[in-house]
Amino acid sequence: MKQNPINNHPTVVKIPIFIALSLVAGILLGATFFGGQAPKNSVQSGANKFKEILSLIEGNYVDSVNTDTLVDFAILKMLAKLDPHTTYFPFTEAPLVRSQLEASFDGIGIEFALVHDTVYVMTAIKGGPANLAGIKSGDILLKADDVSLVGPTITQNFIYGKLRGKRGSELNLEVKHEKQEHSNVITVIRDRIPSFSISASYMLDNQTGLIKIDRFTESTYNEFKNSLMSLKAVGLKRLVLDLRGNPGGYKDRAEKVVDELLGGERTIVFTKGKSKQYNSVTNTSFDGAFEKGAVIVLIDENSASASEIVAGALQDNDRALIVGRRSFGKGLVQMPVSLNDGSELRLTISRYFTPSGRSIQKPYSALSIEDYDKDYDNRVKNGELFNEDSIKLDKKVTYRTLNGRRVYGGGGIMPDVFVPLDTLYSTNFLHKLLEQNIIRHYVIDYCVQHQNVLERLTFKEFNKSFAITSSMMDELLRMATKAKIKMRASEYIRSENYIKTLVKATIARTIWQRQINNGLNNEYYQVMANEDPTLHQALKYFDKAEKMARGEVIETISHANNNKLVK
Repeated sequence: MKQNPINNHPTVVKIPIFIALSLVAGILLGATFFGGQAPKNSVQSGANKFKEILSLIEGNYVDSVNTDTLVDFAILKMLAKLDPHTTYFPFTEAPLVRSQLEASFDGIGIEFALVHDTVYVMTAIKGGPANLAGIKSGDILLKADDVSLVGPTITQNFIYGKLRGKRGSELNLEVKHEKQEHSNVITVIRDRIPSFSISASYMLDNQTGLIKIDRFTESTYNEFKNSLMSLKAVGLKRLVLDLRGNPGGYKDRAEKVVDELLGGERTIVFTKGKSKQYNSVTNTSFDGAFEKGAVIVLIDENSASASEIVAGALQDNDRALIVGRRSFGKGLVQMPVSLNDGSELRLTISRYFTPSGRSIQKPYSALSIEDYDKDYDNRVKNGELFNEDSIKLDKKVTYRTLNGRRVYGGGGIMPDVFVPLDTLYSTNFLHKLLEQNIIRHYVIDYCVQHQNVLERLTFKEFNKSFAITSSMMDELLRMATKAKIKMRASEYIRSENYIKTLVKATIARTIWQRQINNGLNNEYYQVMANEDPTLHQALKYFDKAEKMARGEVIETISHANNNKLVK
């Protein structure tokens, strides 16, 4: 088994979540095998009691019942008494959940958007089955094998279920091309589609590179190594590793990413469980590709699990400067177990600790699952996302890095440099535009109408000279009005620049779409970098990161008064 979480209205400050490509809280950090089972008599007695009650219900209850549904419900209620990250996925959900961490999946190779009960093709991956069959950006999918894909009951999971299937199987899609009155039936032969975990890898300037990891999947380490080598070939001397919004994934992939950056014989992470078989220590084991240059790691409140392993290991070893906001705080390790009926259990079997000994799992024992899940809202209410002084650190739970800097346990990785959440542009108007996919819908229409002009430009020319005009914004607003989205002038003024940047970035992504061989969205992120205060702030601190890379002792920038160095 593979080894593997300002006073603004809460709905407003959640806007960055809508923009993120994905966020799945509490993704697994694996282990390898089971053990330490409960006494046989206790388990057997409980199983017999449950079986007896279920049989009585099935045979004698006044109404007809679905016993499978009752079993799933009982399992979920039972696990709710454990911890927030022990989870169960019924057989209908398990394959899709597992596919999020696989290096590839069987499908047709499109990215789609569900806009007003209609499925629009955002991108048909070049060289993929859909692209080869003639499907392109802007097309509308009406049916899949005579099953309707239109209507208020259609969900993304339903669409995934219809589009994905066994490699080599046929899928008959009823497709309506933009500006055509009639639809056509197009037969697509499903194939293996690569799934990528790194969405950006490019040079910010002639010596500084950026790599953004979205999650830690089967292919992450190979993608990361290839990205590092490609950037080194064009002059990489300093690295920004962006882990913002990364919910985690496979533990061993995260460890290998650290090993590429951390030299010498150093500890990366260790785990402790009830059973000794789940105790482990992971140390550096090979010469990495980038052990000398300066490194800055970006994290936020949605960086969890494997992301925290990376940030914690690099911080504790004084290898990288951590910039952003306190991370999620998931320090529990799950073992994925496939059950006989195709469902899956992810059972917490240990805790992980950073090299200095920090357990960064945030408290949960006194909370309900609902309260635990409201941690983001609580951070908003107490001002932690906006003011560093509002972060409640437990001064009794402190540790020292390799060079003596003080770091804190008790709930997530505390950055060395705090950058507040930017909500200046965040309004309910923008929230509604994103929620109803108005921007994506507008971009689809615009790119179809101007595709020939746009494709004659290089991205460098586009990024330098292309501007979102007032007439473009007027059309976007007309679409918003048609969708019954109300707009206040004050909200529009606050959000205007951000909306323009987002429209331009989405156009860039649509025209210079993901390539099947690398999966990068560099053009999108290069445009969006103009509206990224955390990145801009991080670049100001490379002098500190360079001192760390040389092994010099530096003071932590944030909470400097509480970080007296041990000489």
